[in-house]
This record gives sequence, structure tokens and C-alpha cells, in this order.
Amino acid sequence: APNTPGPNAAQAKTQSPAPPVSAAPMASAATPSDVDKPQYQSPNNPDAFALIIGIDKYKGLPEAEFAARDAAAVREHLRALGYPERNTIYLEGPNATRSGMESYLDEWLPRNVRPESTVFFYYSGHGAPDAKTGEAYLVPWDADVKFLKTTAYPVKKLYASLEKLKVKGVIVARDACFSGAGGHSVLPKGARPLVTKVDEGFAPQGNMVLFAAASSDEITSTLEDKGHGIFTYYFLQGLSGAAKGKDGQVTAKELYDYLLPKVQDEARRQNREQTPKLLPASGIQAGLILR
Repeated sequence: APNTPGPNAAQAKTQSPAPPVSAAPMASAATPSDVDKPQYQSPNNPDAFALIIGIDKYKGLPEAEFAARDAAAVREHLRALGYPERNTIYLEGPNATRSGMESYLDEWLPRNVRPESTVFFYYSGHGAPDAKTGEAYLVPWDADVKFLKTTAYPVKKLYASLEKLKVKGVIVARDACFSGAGGHSVLPKGARPLVTKVDEGFAPQGNMVLFAAASSDEITSTLEDKGHGIFTYYFLQGLSGAAKGKDGQVTAKELYDYLLPKVQDEARRQNREQTPKLLPASGIQAGLILR
């Protein structure tokens, strides 16, 4: 099956061209994980849209370990949740450029979503802070961290683009960090952040809910034996059913309550601190049904 949507004749006038086809990456050094292939299947939902981005091997930066494999597993779970192939954009490696991200966030999604739509945005890869201002950026495959303003994608812009969508709900899951201290976070060689607080640019508004892998001053960790980031692994375990409530559904808050202690405990075993975030932590957004 193709990895990106192929518009039919009726949609050709509104949809952007499909991105290049790319194979789903798997970490050859890791044993296949229990979250790689979901064991559930929901009916197809024509109103569900997704943009999934995973970048591990960069054009000129250190590897973001297991990021592409994380994204591939998320894609499989969204398929199982009923996100149609034609409504799902999957960008990994060299396809995940700044221009590619902009095209699908600023053009493809607004052209295709409807008021009944749900949008899922997932990113796994490097983040970077502006060393002077603390502003947070997602780092595309072709970014140069010495020139973040012109080559990277501001997190503030991401949220602004998603907030403009006139849809029922938006879910953002971000397995990246912005501390500049390691993990899925980078700075130019020899540079150190000059700010103590990273500006991630998110004040919850409207119908958007955000899952973030770590607090702004922390680094993200991985599960070597599973071949995934800790956050993504437990996020997918929760979706698989571990976070189900008494009604058999999984809300954003239920998923967060499940993964938070799991991620914290695993990070401590590695002598680190990693505290995932859910924004907002209560209200209508937190009650959004994910499965």
C-alpha cells in the first residue's frame, strides 16, 4: 500500500500532489517491538486526517535515535484507528524538509479538512532552541542549526497553523525536546543555550490538545530493547488498550495518566528525568476521545 494519499479525480482540484513514496523504516539493531503492529482495528473514518513526521538520520546533524521508527509505528496505529491512507501524509528522512512541512501544514490540511474532521500531528526528531531567545524549533532533515530562523520550523508557527484549522479537534504528539542538552535536541557545535527557559509557544486554545515527550529543560530518552523513544512507546501502548477507561474508550487525559508514570519510571532507571506534558490538562480538550 502507498505511504501517502493519492487523490481521486474528484479531489484532484483541491489536494496537493502526493509526496514521494518512502518505505517504512525499522531499526535493524532492535528486536521488533510489541507496539510496532497494532492488534486492533477501527472502522475507516473519512473525516480523520494525519501528518506524521519522523527524522532520525539528518543531512548534517547527529542521529535522532529511533525517530523514524517511532513515526512508522504511529502510522500503523493511526491506520488501525481508521485514519484513511489517502488522508495520511507520512514524511521521513529526506522527504521531511522545511518546505515539505510547510506545504502540508499550510496548504494541504486547510484545503482538505472539514468542520467534522479530526487532525493528528505527530513529530519525532530533533528540536532546537534559539540560543539567544529560547524560541523552540522543529528541525527538518535539511535544517542548519546555525540558521534556525531560515532553515528550521518554529513551534509557534506549527501551533498557529493547526489552530487556524476549522475542525472538530486537533491532537499533537511531539517526541522532541528543546533543552539543547542532548536526546532529541541539538545546538550548533560548541554552542550553549544562553537562556534558562525555552519558549515552546503554546497556550492551549480552541480544540487542540498537546502531548509533549518532556519538559522544556529535560532531554528525551529511548528504550534500546524496544527500538523506540520512551514517550512514543508508552503512548502507543496506551492507545493499544492499556489506557482504556471503564467505558472502553481512551481519552487524552486517560492516555496521559497512563504514560506519565511509565515514562518517568523508565527515565529514572536511566538516571534521567523525563516528564511528559499534556496541555491543557483538563477541560474539553483533555476529554477528547482518541480511541
